[in-house]
Amino acid sequence: MKKTLTFAALHFTIAFSVAYVLTGDILIGSLIAMIEPSVNTVAFYFHEKAWAKVPALKARQWMTKLKTASFAIVHFSVAFTVVYLLTGDAFVGGVMAMLEPSLNTVAYYFHEKVWMRKSSEKTPAPQFCLHHHA
Repeated sequence: MKKTLTFAALHFTIAFSVAYVLTGDILIGSLIAMIEPSVNTVAFYFHEKAWAKVPALKARQWMTKLKTASFAIVHFSVAFTVVYLLTGDAFVGGVMAMLEPSLNTVAYYFHEKVWMRKSSEKTPAPQFCLHHHA
């Protein structure tokens, strides 16, 4: 749960920062940072359902790159739509749709590296000896 919460905090911070830089408005930045990840979570749920139930997609379930690309399109679409609806500015929506998911992908990569290092520190080194020498 800690891992999820730390990434949620990173996602919120990135979404807010990009939205604030693009709009100059703390309220709009906060709304975007709260709404965009929430809508993307719902979109992810339906994306997964579609890939599990639509025969043409289900047959390609193993094609990770295709599935990832399709979700990237969903993520970009959600980011654009949320920002456009809140600002009325298609340019800001487009810039946000390109920056926010890209920056969050980079953040995710480094977040994973930190958590992998953290979990490897907690894991004891494997013992290859069957007995101890006195």
